[in-house]
Amino acid sequence: MKLGDFRIHYLNGGITNIDGGAMFGVVPKALWTKKYEVNDKNQIPLPTHPILIQAGDLNVMIDTGIGLGKLTDKERRNFGVNYESYIKQDLSALDLTPEDIDYILMTHLHFDHASGLTDNDGNATFTNAVHVIQQDEWHEFQSPNIRSKSTYWPKNNGDFQKKLLLFEHKIEVLPGITMIHTGGHSFGHSIITIESNNEKAVHMGDIFPTTAHRNPLWVTAYDDYPMQSIREKERLISQYIHQNYWFLYYHDVNYFAVKYDKQTLSEIETFISRN
Repeated sequence: MKLGDFRIHYLNGGITNIDGGAMFGVVPKALWTKKYEVNDKNQIPLPTHPILIQAGDLNVMIDTGIGLGKLTDKERRNFGVNYESYIKQDLSALDLTPEDIDYILMTHLHFDHASGLTDNDGNATFTNAVHVIQQDEWHEFQSPNIRSKSTYWPKNNGDFQKKLLLFEHKIEVLPGITMIHTGGHSFGHSIITIESNNEKAVHMGDIFPTTAHRNPLWVTAYDDYPMQSIREKERLISQYIHQNYWFLYYHDVNYFAVKYDKQTLSEIETFISRN
């Protein structure tokens, strides 16, 4: 898609099929199955679509997919991985290589976003890129707790940290491309806003992973701080709809970019007022 002077593409970072109950938390199955497809194993398809932003001569990528050859057979089975990353092929179709990526913006470092950072030997996939990560997220990745160690994998670390840029609350990586710390899904989780020539888009990462998670209370069981996710969604989704933003999705199987109408805004505001 074209957004002002930017061109935005989704890349194929591989797919997972995750338990639907885990992705919708306490929401009853009878409700979430009306919003998202599910198979007979109770799994829902969750592609990983890193987002490429071409800003003039610079190439910026949001998250990195599940990588290639990074998962064990057990991990592939447990996470329902039917295929892995095609990022190199997708970049090639745009006359680019991984070496042409200038910035990698990480919403967070869970395996399905960070496995594409390195190969199995810890060598950076995007050798020339500056990797921008929220500071608390980086430190938890280095020293995960008893819960988070199941998704912050040491094998996804590597020499990309030689080109690491940490931030705390907010950073404008390039004019019009800004990372904002929200917390919620993980302590250091961040979202990205993209603005050019009065056109705007937001990628809310895994606090709003699919269009089916529009209800502020519908958060995943993977969220380490669910009340923080709810707090951020309650405020930001309405704000971005009101300001006419596109919403970009990394995980949604049906949609990459969505713009919600004012009726949706009214429904969300009504829901909030009732609760």
